Amino acid sequence: MQEAIVITEQPISVSVPVGYSFTLRCRAEGRTSLQYQWFSQYQSVCCQIPGATKEDLPITAQQTQLYTCRINDLYKNAVFSDWVKVEVHQCVARGLPPRLWRGEPVIVLNPTEQRVEVGKPLQLQCAAMGVPAPSYQWYRNGNLLEQQKKKKLWITHTKVSDSGTYLCCASNSHGEHWTNAVDIHIGTCRSEKFFATGKIALLVGNNRYQHHPNLMAPVTDVFELSLLLEQLGFQVVSLLDLNKAEMVTAVSRFLQLLGKGVYAIFYYAGHGYEHSGRNYMVPVDAPQPYAPENCISVQRILQKMQQQQTALNLILLDTCRKWYNPECALSQVQPLEPWGNTVYGYATSEDAEAYELQDGEFSSGIFMKYLKKHILQEKKVTHMLEDVLEDIGQDPLVTGKQVMEIKHTLKEARSLTDPICPSGAAAEHWGRGHEPLSKTVTFPCGVQVELCFRQLFSNVMYVCAKLQPPPAHVADARLQLCRPTEMDDVAVLKESCLDQVESLLTSVYKREELDCVFQLCGLQKIQTDVVLQLDLHYTQLSTKQRTCESLQTTLQKSLLGQFFSQRNYSQPNYQRTPACTGSTCLQDASALSTDPKGQASLRTGSGHSLPSSIPSHSSSEPEENDESDLSELCSALLRAGPGQDYP
Repeated sequence: MQEAIVITEQPISVSVPVGYSFTLRCRAEGRTSLQYQWFSQYQSVCCQIPGATKEDLPITAQQTQLYTCRINDLYKNAVFSDWVKVEVHQCVARGLPPRLWRGEPVIVLNPTEQRVEVGKPLQLQCAAMGVPAPSYQWYRNGNLLEQQKKKKLWITHTKVSDSGTYLCCASNSHGEHWTNAVDIHIGTCRSEKFFATGKIALLVGNNRYQHHPNLMAPVTDVFELSLLLEQLGFQVVSLLDLNKAEMVTAVSRFLQLLGKGVYAIFYYAGHGYEHSGRNYMVPVDAPQPYAPENCISVQRILQKMQQQQTALNLILLDTCRKWYNPECALSQVQPLEPWGNTVYGYATSEDAEAYELQDGEFSSGIFMKYLKKHILQEKKVTHMLEDVLEDIGQDPLVTGKQVMEIKHTLKEARSLTDPICPSGAAAEHWGRGHEPLSKTVTFPCGVQVELCFRQLFSNVMYVCAKLQPPPAHVADARLQLCRPTEMDDVAVLKESCLDQVESLLTSVYKREELDCVFQLCGLQKIQTDVVLQLDLHYTQLSTKQRTCESLQTTLQKSLLGQFFSQRNYSQPNYQRTPACTGSTCLQDASALSTDPKGQASLRTGSGHSLPSSIPSHSSSEPEENDESDLSELCSALLRAGPGQDYP
């Protein structure tokens, strides 16, 4: 039965300066003529506003109050609108809001730097004007704080790991505005034996090779490690399936973020090899057989890291270390400086392979299985890795096949849990990268669809579509998210593209009921805006006929390749290699693996299954890397692009 009175437009909360004039609106429909009466509440006292008997309530802001509207019809039916808050700022800086203000958020109160003793409470506060009233989201070291969505951030009992750089984003339908970033020290830098001026991590996982066996574990391993490092306060960039040029560019960006006192982590999972103590990573476009210049030297990267005067350099290599072509001449690498700040964590020992554990939908490297168990420990990095080594050594699946190895020159008891005390320079480099804001689109029939964006990796994004409750005349609505055929030159549909990432998406956002998702992989390759098409299939109840309507939405290029177009950087002009895309329903994504859950098997980085110990079939390949200096290669790549602001 239809309700006697239906409110069609609710009033909205606002946050405005004292003396600002605006109007609260309320709209309703009924079977008879309607009467309106507005009420206000101040300091727990609710009263009727004399003369406020129209749909619109003009207000000149004087003090913060709550408002609601009662709607009556001639049959004495009555309903109340939502309570809304009119927040009034008594003290606002001169010039705020701007003269042509349209209601976008304007920050009127910024948080302040604080030093707090461990165990004591921490409170940060900000405020913003806006029409509608802004919503708030706090970040620490660039990482979203899921539970901190109010003007006041409150931590009852602080820990050392709560130290870092905080800021808040105020947003409404007109846009967003960020507060100033402030440094919060839990304890003092002097009271802590060691601290970092910043924490930066680059994680690279190469899975889908063009000319070599594909791998499974790097997808899951990179994803899980990124989550753990973010808990430790690291600014993390995680990238999948990079070719040689893209690996060089990623390393270059990583190096530019480093500075004096920074803790730096470089993690690589994929095909690789070792020759006389030198380690090399194999990009996804390396030919078969690959030549020396097709690979990346790990030692060259470490040299560049040391030149940035970092406090800790941690290299984690989850790759095979088989020896190849021992007669091949070594590439020229200068010895490392004796600064006592370097740690190598090898997934396996010299001339040995690293194995993967396959368990249901997900695959994980043996190394990562135990690294994620210990990496959050508050102990010296080398001691933490020794715990990982012991656990791997006791795993019966790899006994006699894989033994972790640690090499280091770390002279101080530095831990990944050490607090961050920014020096200023590191804070300036810190990015504000986050997922694009969700938006709602409306079909001609009135059906609304919410589009949201999920970025599990820095170069992999999922566009997720969720149907909102349909109008009464629409039934059995089905949604499909696809790419128009005329846009096939920008990205190519591949059914096999990163199935594991879809499973990760399902596991992370399993509480959301999404109708369909569209996957964009290799965002660094996209050179133009991406147009997506939404197809809605539904039944019109009046005619019982199936109908299809279509809408198109554009994703700006600047929102896609965020890592390759961050502030102070220009995107290199890469050759137009197609990006990988795919579309699937989440119900299908949860059942992508055909292996029975719990049936675990082991595979090496070369694709071999245990207990077989078949040697690599690529022993005749020219594995040694005699590439030109990394900086020269990077400079050549950057000269080819539009950016001129690289060192």
